[in-house]
Amino acid sequence: MSASSEYFSIKNWSESDRPREKLLLKGKENLSDAELLAILIGSGSRNESAVSLCKRILKDNEHKINQLAKLDVKQLMQYKGIGEAKAISIVAALELGRRRRGEEALQRPKIKSSATVFEVMQPLIGDLPHEEFWVLLLNNSNKIIHKFALSKGGITGTLVDLRLLFKNALAFGCVSLILAHNHPSGNLNPSASDIKLTKQIKEGSLTLDLKLLDHLIITEKSYYSFADEAIL
Repeated sequence: MSASSEYFSIKNWSESDRPREKLLLKGKENLSDAELLAILIGSGSRNESAVSLCKRILKDNEHKINQLAKLDVKQLMQYKGIGEAKAISIVAALELGRRRRGEEALQRPKIKSSATVFEVMQPLIGDLPHEEFWVLLLNNSNKIIHKFALSKGGITGTLVDLRLLFKNALAFGCVSLILAHNHPSGNLNPSASDIKLTKQIKEGSLTLDLKLLDHLIITEKSYYSFADEAIL
């Protein structure tokens, strides 16, 4: 190992600059996002420290963890100093964070408003690069008894099987349902096909004595509610 690479090794930094030691001495909340990422990858490249490398990666992603989480292993490996093992570590850690948010959402199963639906569904579909269409099944207390992805598609849209939707609704004995799908583009406006599909599901629900409460379009930071906008 050259003198240059030894200098950039974490073990040769002053103790206050070492992310691992800083976490132990000052607590995890006192580390920057770059320092936390540096702990994951352990080392940088010959001419760049782990923290400096992570700062650069975050800068390229507008310093947003959600945006970084959209990168796959191959995309992360485009950065010098990030090999396959380091890229996998980053992807795995961010996926654990996403799943944690999903678990927290499960602790709020009673739907009180469109905002509650957003809290439940955003961790699941808000950051996805492709479109997914989900259905939430509720009992007579507006508590979620089951939720499932009805379809997964490309960034331009999904194909929804209405027969499967109503089969699940009847199987779980729900009394009402809520629809939710994401727009990876970030555009909150419903398309003509979104409106048409919602109308079809509403009509089918009435036939089966079910109530369609809402349909949400979800993005990374916000949502559009058909019920709130009075177009349901």
